[in-house]
Amino acid sequence: MSADAEQRSIRCLVAKVGLDGHDRGAHVIARAFRDAGFEVIYSGLHRAPAEIVQAAVQEDVDVLGISILSGAHNTLVPKIVDGLKEYDAFDDTLIIVGGIIPDGDREKLYELGVAEIFGPGTPMEETVSFIRENAPERR
Repeated sequence: MSADAEQRSIRCLVAKVGLDGHDRGAHVIARAFRDAGFEVIYSGLHRAPAEIVQAAVQEDVDVLGISILSGAHNTLVPKIVDGLKEYDAFDDTLIIVGGIIPDGDREKLYELGVAEIFGPGTPMEETVSFIRENAPERR
C-alpha cells in the first residue's frame, strides 16, 4: 500500500465536548486533517461525552481529537476515556486534545491516556505529523 493510501485510511473524529461554543479551531483542524488526506468526522457543538464515545465507536475512528476551551477538560475528558474503555475502543484510539489546557492539568490528562495536547498556535504540520506517526494500524 502506498504512503498516500495509508494516510487516507486514517479516520479522525474532531469532537466538541460540553458547553464550549467556540468551534473555529475545530473547523481549522478538521480542514487541515482533510487536506492531509485523513477521513474526518466533525461532531458538531455541545456534545456530551457519551455522544462522542458513541460516534467514535460507531465510526470506527483511529483518532479522537477533542477540542476544548471551556476549562472543563478535567471532568469531560475522563468521561470520554472511561466510555471508550467500556466499549473496548480505548486501546485502538489515539486520543489528542486541542485547546487551552493549563500546564498544571496536562500530566493528569496524559496519565488518563491522552497521547498529546496541542495548544493554540500549534502548527498544523506538527499535529498532522504526530497523527501519522502515532495513529494505530487499521483493524
